[in-house]
Formats: sequence, C-alpha cells, structure tokens
Amino acid sequence: MTKIQKSETEWRSMLSPEAYRVLREHGTERAGTSPLNHEKRQGKFACAGCGKHLFDSKTKYESGTGWPSFWSPVSPEAVGESQDNSWFMRRTEVHCADCGGHLGHVFPDGPAPTGQRYCMNGVALRFIPEGTG
Repeated sequence: MTKIQKSETEWRSMLSPEAYRVLREHGTERAGTSPLNHEKRQGKFACAGCGKHLFDSKTKYESGTGWPSFWSPVSPEAVGESQDNSWFMRRTEVHCADCGGHLGHVFPDGPAPTGQRYCMNGVALRFIPEGTG
C-alpha cells in the first residue's frame, strides 16, 4: 500500500501528460530524450510525483543506455520493486515507495560497489541542485 493516495484526476491535474504516462501508466520515455541523462551537478533526484528523495548525484553514472542511471537509491526504503513480465521478458520494476509511481527498472549489470543499474525515466524524476532544497 502506498503512503500517498490520489485519484487519477488529481494525478492528471498535477503531472504533464508524459509524466502521467510514465509514472501512473508504467510507460517509458524515449531513450536519450531526458535532460537529466546529462545532469552532472551535485544534488538529489526526487520523485516527480510526490517529491520523495530517491537518488543522490553521488550514485549517478553514465550507463550508455540513454536514461539516467544510478548504482543505488538513497536507501532501500526509498523505492519498491516488483516483477515486470511485459515485452516478453522478465524485469524488475522500480517504483516510488511513497506514491507508487513507476520510475524504471533495475538490472544486475551496474558498476561497483552494488553491481546494480537503476535505469530511470528522467520524466519520473526532478533534480534538486545541492544547496537549493
């Protein structure tokens, strides 16, 4: 059960159409389209749906996939995971632990120290530069 409950009408009114499609309908943005893929400043990445701090810039790396990638969330409690068997493959979906918004997927081919690649949709995240909030 997610901590933040809103009606679909409320979600639609507060999110852009693309953010709604990704966060609420489990969509995927086109690779290479997010400005966050090239974000190099220090700061945090929060859920675009509810503002929960999910990832830190210290764990962001260039995976070459076209989506913002991280080797770890800020804490295990920040995100939830579930099995995704769509597109004729088995993947692990990652969602915001507070609002349940779909963020992307995690794969076991990331760098040390975790070996994980949290491949996130940029439209599902909001970047907050260090020192601004």
